[in-house]
Formats: sequence, C-alpha cells, structure tokens
Amino acid sequence: MEENFRDSIGTITKEGKRNWVFPKKPSGRYYDYRKYVSYFLLVFLIAAPFVKINGHQFLLFNVLDRRFNIFGVPFWPQDFHLMVISMIIGVIFIALFTVAYGRIFCGWMCPQTIFLEMVFRRIEYWIDGDRGAQMRLAKAPWTGKKIRKRVLKWIIFFIISFFIANVFLAYLVGSDQLLSYITDGPMAHLSTMIPLLIFTGVFYFIFAWFREQVCIIACPYGRLQGVLLDNKSIVVAYDHKRGEGENGRKKFRKNEDREALGHGDCIDCLQCVNVCPTGIDIRNGTQLECVNCTACIDECDHIMESIDKPKGLIRYASEDEITKKEKFKFTPRMKGYTAILIVLTGILVGMLFMRNEIEANILRLPGQLYERKENNIISNVYTYKLVNKTTTDIENVSFELMSHKGEIKMVSQDSFTVPAEELTEGTLFIEINASALNGDKDKLKIGVYSGDKLVETTVTQFLAPRSYN
Repeated sequence: MEENFRDSIGTITKEGKRNWVFPKKPSGRYYDYRKYVSYFLLVFLIAAPFVKINGHQFLLFNVLDRRFNIFGVPFWPQDFHLMVISMIIGVIFIALFTVAYGRIFCGWMCPQTIFLEMVFRRIEYWIDGDRGAQMRLAKAPWTGKKIRKRVLKWIIFFIISFFIANVFLAYLVGSDQLLSYITDGPMAHLSTMIPLLIFTGVFYFIFAWFREQVCIIACPYGRLQGVLLDNKSIVVAYDHKRGEGENGRKKFRKNEDREALGHGDCIDCLQCVNVCPTGIDIRNGTQLECVNCTACIDECDHIMESIDKPKGLIRYASEDEITKKEKFKFTPRMKGYTAILIVLTGILVGMLFMRNEIEANILRLPGQLYERKENNIISNVYTYKLVNKTTTDIENVSFELMSHKGEIKMVSQDSFTVPAEELTEGTLFIEINASALNGDKDKLKIGVYSGDKLVETTVTQFLAPRSYN
C-alpha cells in the first residue's frame, strides 16, 4: 500500500508534463441523481435570464449600466450594502456546508463540473467512446477516422462554448438586448461580438483542454477545504478498515476465503481510479482533487455486487465513522457557523424590509458659496438625485425642510414624477433666515414626499457666514 501511495498531483507526470485523464463513463444510482440535479440546474441557468417577473428579468447583473435584478426584484448601486451582506452569508454558508459535508458543492452544483461531466464529456463518450477507446484513439496516428472524430468533436465543443458565452452575456446586458444583437447581426455590434468570441475561446479552452485542472489548480476551494474539514466531516471516503483487513488488499479469486487469509474486501481492481474525473485514488484518503462526484462510489458498488460483498466500501462517511463507528454529530464549530449564519440572515431580511422605495441624495453644488438675500435670508444651491427602486412611477414628489424653518425652491416645477426604475436629477435652492441657524455649517434634514406620504429622508450641509453664529 505504501509503495502505491501517491504524494504528487495525479495529472502531472514525473517529468512535469500533463498526464491526460481518460475517466471511465460512470453509471449507478448516484450518477443518476447527479444527472437529475444537473439537468435542473442547466435549465435554470439557461432560462433565468429569459424569465421575467413583472416585466423584470429574473436574474440580471448589468455591471456596466449598474442595473441588477435578483429574483425579479430590481436593485441599484445604492443597495451595495445588501450585496455585501449576501456575499458574507454565502461564504459562511459554504464554510458550514463544507465543514459538515465536504466538497459536495463541487461535484453536484458547480457549473464547471456540470458542464464538463454532463455536457462535454457525454458528447466525448458519444463520439470517441469510453475510456479504452479514447486511450487507443489518442495513441493512434492521424488517420481519416481520427481526423473526422476530432473535427466533429471540436466543432460541437465550439458551438456549445459559443452558446454558453451568449447565455452569460444575457446575464450581463439583458436578454432583450441580446436578442436585439442577434436580430441586428454580428456586424452591427462588433464591439460586443469581439469580447463574446474571446469568452467563447475561454470556455472552449477550459472544457476542451484545461478541464479538471480548473478544480485542481485554479479553484481555491480545494485548498479551502483543507482547513475546514476535520475527522467529523462527511466526505466521499474509502473504508480502509474494511477494505484493507489485516494483510491488505488482494486480487479476487473464486472460492477463496479472504477473511481467513486476513485480506480486506478491496480487490485492487482500480475501477475507482479509472472512473475518477480528476485521476486520483480515493483509497489514499481525502485529497484536494476530490470533488465528491461519487463516481467511485457507484463503480465500487458495482464491483462489490459482482463478488457478493456488501456495498459501501466507498461511501459518504466521516473518518470517525470509519475508525470509531461514530455517527454524524453537530459539532460546536458547526453550531458557531450556524449561529453566525442565522444572525446575518436576520440582518439581511431586516434590511430588505427596511429598504426604501426611493433613494435620495441632495448635495451642495460644488464651487458655489451661500448667497445673502433681503430680510436676513441665506440661500444655498443644491443638486438632487432621486432613484426610484420600485416598478411603478412615484408621483407628486416634493421636498420639505424637517429640521429648520425655511423654504425649498425648485428650479423647475414644485412637484414632479420619478419614473419606475429611473434616476431623476435636478437643482433646487434652500433659503433659511440667519436667525434660525446655529453656525456656519448646519446639518439639514429634508423629507421627500409623494403627495402627503413621506417616502424618504436625507441630510445635507447648509453654509452661512460666521458673523451670523
């Protein structure tokens, strides 16, 4: 066992070259479950930018125009604090999930794994065949048959990569905008077409060549799990107690009493290695390359059935369950993560309920001083920006001073309408009698009203001469 123990990355040879992985096509109950989950997530990923709720795209992340829709609800850059809290909640949730169940997200929900295993590799199995056929084709000379297979596969991979790039573009610019680009033709939008082709090339490179290296080299989550996992975490694990026995593994022979000979149930068939998409041997324990895809579980269960041994030699289990027969427990660390998660979720929910319908900013016009008027009146000029975060127009909008006696004079009309999901800007003057001021810099509280309803309050600075303190 020690001679075969791998202490280096399985996809790199001793000479430092790429060791290409040809995984066997998986099958079994866990693989079927993964297909159902993957198909659901693929449909969701593709459909989300095109589904609309109350006329709003279900998911939109338009960074350039600073427009965001989350589950059909529009958000603005002024809601960035909500995004920060949401990201922190996501990080804590991933940490909690990893502490409890290991890297299960990577094998079941990560877009990289879903696209690679459930789309590109399934096409590869259809064109090139299973593991053995792929290995023979890779070593074969460039005959007409190999060229046809390679060209067909590369063309299909490029088309799917282009489709994926378009789906992600729909998340960025909006599905309506994407459809207009398609209708107008690529030559009418070269500034968009060129980046689209660049991203298509990136996706093609990842899924046609880089593949599992994303999980092993690029993704930091594999390293993160090293500090989050412990002996109580549920991971895809090899039951070394049962598999090794007293005298280690041994090839299977009919009518042999393995238990009497002191050998474990592992028959060293290497099928768990052959089916692994990252090329590791799960029998060496938890490794950063393992994405918990469960392919080795299904394959090992097939072998155990064929030799009349109990399933579960490789299964979801913790190290303590294998060595000490301890069942899963909610550890103090998990309780701590859960408590933080509940508190942060409560804060986010509270912020969402307290989220104002309109965001108001009133600022003094840069470079302008106060103005003295008749009857001891001091005047300051301001610019205002109002963001309507709702899906309906806010009508009869006006401003009123709430902290001082004075008057607000609009440059245009006294009341106006802020259109749904739009930004309205303008200029106004605030006039206050010097006797009502407390110093040369007073903080004013201003109410924003829609008719008689107070919809928002904001504060701004009011400048006055020092002599009027």
